[in-house]
Amino acid sequence: MAIINMTMPKMGESIMEATILHWHKKPGDIVKADETVLEIATDKVDSEVPSIVDGKIVDILFNENDVVPVGAVIATIEVSGDQVAGTGDDQDEESFLLPDEDDEPEQGPAAAPEAAPVGEHAAEPPVSQTPASAQTTPAAGTSAPGRFYSPLVLTIARNEGVSMTELEQMPGSGMDGRVTKKDILQYVAARKSTPSAGASGPRILPEVPASPDSAQNGGVVAPVTGREYAGNVEIIEMDRMRRMIAEHMVSSKQTSAHVTSFSEADVTHLVNWRNKVKKDFETREGEKLTLTPLFMEAIIKCIKKFPLINSSVDGTRIIVKKDINLGMATALPGGSLIVPVIRNAEMLNLVGLVRKVNHLASAARNGKLQPDEVRDGTFTVTNVGTFGSLAGTPIINQPQVAILAVGAIKKRPVVVESPLGDSIAIRHMMYLSMSYDHRIVDGSLGATFLTAVARELEQFDPSREL
Repeated sequence: MAIINMTMPKMGESIMEATILHWHKKPGDIVKADETVLEIATDKVDSEVPSIVDGKIVDILFNENDVVPVGAVIATIEVSGDQVAGTGDDQDEESFLLPDEDDEPEQGPAAAPEAAPVGEHAAEPPVSQTPASAQTTPAAGTSAPGRFYSPLVLTIARNEGVSMTELEQMPGSGMDGRVTKKDILQYVAARKSTPSAGASGPRILPEVPASPDSAQNGGVVAPVTGREYAGNVEIIEMDRMRRMIAEHMVSSKQTSAHVTSFSEADVTHLVNWRNKVKKDFETREGEKLTLTPLFMEAIIKCIKKFPLINSSVDGTRIIVKKDINLGMATALPGGSLIVPVIRNAEMLNLVGLVRKVNHLASAARNGKLQPDEVRDGTFTVTNVGTFGSLAGTPIINQPQVAILAVGAIKKRPVVVESPLGDSIAIRHMMYLSMSYDHRIVDGSLGATFLTAVARELEQFDPSREL
């Protein structure tokens, strides 16, 4: 018999951790290959994690609701020797790791790595295999002059009235004895349970600027307990999805230098053509023709002309993506937001785009999205006009560098130029807005790209064959 370590799988380029929602198995249970062992959730999608081997669950190293870094060992499975030999090249190294024969199986959860700066996703963070006992009972006296504290830890300390002296004396379970979010929250909880501790009253720490690191570690939703609110109020605790959206949005603002440009497009030809052919299209293809695939078609053409829009930033390097994986921001019934991705959108014709858009929208609404359908996006489109907005200033979906919003289409009187002179006519008008990362997308490129999309929509061929 041999032991295989089951690890937290990688769910996408920007996903560094996942939350364990539910264990379907417990120690001692028999598991079959492809049988679900647990359910996990990221800020993008919930997913089931199956076993790739037949065996018996030996140990479960994390509890439900624990946030676990990618690559950390989450369970151990006892398998027969012939299965170990058969894993070979078919073994998914990101999902399962085989220990050396002389190694003992892990007896506790791996220590969470320091969060990598947002946008630097080229390499996975190293995962420490320190046993849980080393994390929960850190050596005393780990403080030292010049000890590093993350902005998140300092923010929690300031909110909770923890002095710098207390911080310096606090044992840390992080790398090199650093105080982690978990350490300080445990300290605060213990201090509140013993009123004599910290009785000297709250002390104010100096303000520290927020950073992507703090947001990635949950800084925007650090619990603030004991605060009282005057007046008639209702306090609603954020659910898991809302907390992750909040962290993701704040992290994006702190990572990218957001700039938003606006343009306007006369989409009369496009709207009239769609209204004319939509019944025939549905009869022939069995799919409803919405405006979204027509917008995407124009955007894809323009991305091919301006490839830098389809990129990401890795430190001081610009990673230009050759594939156009188009994300479509989709509102869920509960009010949350998710971004399914149309992979290789540049390879699809209009019918293909329609099928993909309809499938992903339906899967999102019904909670049926698969992990591959929400990962590796390179550019995102959001339709704020669905809710009646004329325009918006969308937040970039990291690690992308741009996101384009289309507003509501309104009939308005506008000046129409023609060789015979100008005239005023009623036209279908729509505002476009695009937020882009000014670190690599200058105003000239951002505005030129957005204008190109508007012109592409305006020049839609009204006599186009279905």
